[in-house]
Amino acid sequence: MSEQNENKLIAQRREKLDAIRSGRQAFPNEFVRQHIAEDLHSLCGNKSQKELEKLALETTIAGRIMRMRGPFVVIKDASGQIQLYMNNKSFSKDLALELKSLDLGDIIGVEGEVFKTGKDELTVRVAGFELLTKSLRPLPDKYRGLTDTEMRYRRRYVDLIVNEKSRAVFEMRSRIIGFIRKYFEDLGFIEVETPMMQIIPGGATARPFITHHNALDQDMYLRVAPELFLKRLIVGGFEKVYELNRNFRNEGLSTRHNPEFTMLEFYQAYARYQDLMDLTEDLFRNIAENVLGATTINYQGSSYDFTKPFTRMTVMEAIKKFCNAKEQEFNSKDSVIKLANSLDIHFDEAWGKGKIVMEIFEQKVEGQLDQPIFITEYPIEVSPLARRNENNPEVTDRFELIIGGRELANGFSELNDPEDQANRFKAQAAQKELGNKEAMHFDNDYVTALEYGMPPTAGEGIGIDRVVMLFTDSPSIKDVLLFPHMRPQHDSD
Repeated sequence: MSEQNENKLIAQRREKLDAIRSGRQAFPNEFVRQHIAEDLHSLCGNKSQKELEKLALETTIAGRIMRMRGPFVVIKDASGQIQLYMNNKSFSKDLALELKSLDLGDIIGVEGEVFKTGKDELTVRVAGFELLTKSLRPLPDKYRGLTDTEMRYRRRYVDLIVNEKSRAVFEMRSRIIGFIRKYFEDLGFIEVETPMMQIIPGGATARPFITHHNALDQDMYLRVAPELFLKRLIVGGFEKVYELNRNFRNEGLSTRHNPEFTMLEFYQAYARYQDLMDLTEDLFRNIAENVLGATTINYQGSSYDFTKPFTRMTVMEAIKKFCNAKEQEFNSKDSVIKLANSLDIHFDEAWGKGKIVMEIFEQKVEGQLDQPIFITEYPIEVSPLARRNENNPEVTDRFELIIGGRELANGFSELNDPEDQANRFKAQAAQKELGNKEAMHFDNDYVTALEYGMPPTAGEGIGIDRVVMLFTDSPSIKDVLLFPHMRPQHDSD
């Protein structure tokens, strides 16, 4: 629809609204509905016309007008659609005139008897109706829907009205999150809430958002992760905790990234990172079975069978396999630089050996990891909060779960040595002084907490948005966020 035609229709609808205002309350709020569409289909869908005549079910129902064809009107509520039969000959003169002024998108309340048409379509024979909300803007074309992807994200409210697939995605998101909460509660975890605004942003190497607290007259940060507060709770004696909430990272927009996102983080005392890999594998299998009702799902052309054990491979093993690298090429920083150059890796020679190794992995390997796989033994240089591996001090007891070439989870055995943690914070602070805006701050209070003693602990973060993408076959993170962040529009709407 052209902008000119749309403006003409809006003007016509405003005229209708003005006429309504002159005679009565334009947006009444006294209508009481007895049933929703799903109720009527459940109660009457399998009954014959004769059975419905005998039942003589009178109802009141409300919804948005989605289709109009002669006397037949289809309205939609949150549960589904129901057909109405609105014969103007059965209405009063005033009501018959109001019927003619109805438009697609209007929200009406009706009363009438449920019956079935000759085509066996469950229908409400309307005895009376009331316009509850006048829609001033026309809905998108009923055949093409809202096909402009960017407009779907910017005007999600319209997208949800006309695109059943979008509604299904967000209903599935809610079910997945509800199941995850029950899963962890059944395992004895307690859900907690930790600060969103922090004096020191910690728990991840990411650039934070900065705000200002007027009463305290000090800058504060929206959290990049709840990790350090959750581990303080482990110190305090809680042995199984989780938080399912928002994190904020002042980074770019893409099909995989949004500045604010939902993260599940959980910590378990007296557990190892291997235990969390087992738990995570079981969690994904249970989401598939209990929420989707299947053990095999499809995502963007790939099929994932969650009955099969997830592969486990170290960072080094993955690079050697996918880049044909040799063991000796990891012996020194110089040999790693040589390997990186041979693979056309973008990196800074000032970086340490471990960070360059990770650049090789992220640029050349990660995208090739389609089937579910746990990658383990990340370099200590890029894992400032993870426990050092006892057999190889250059790596940590850490893993990431990668499916479809994307990281979905990150976990590790936690570093609970306060002196080692203090030294790693110092190294991060030094990187920050050199201009690394994603490096961590030195958190003295967290070190103090560790000095009281934290038991051996394993913890993990799972990106809920990416999990929902996987289980709803959604190509972009914007498809699973109700209101994703968008670049500003420069043209007027």
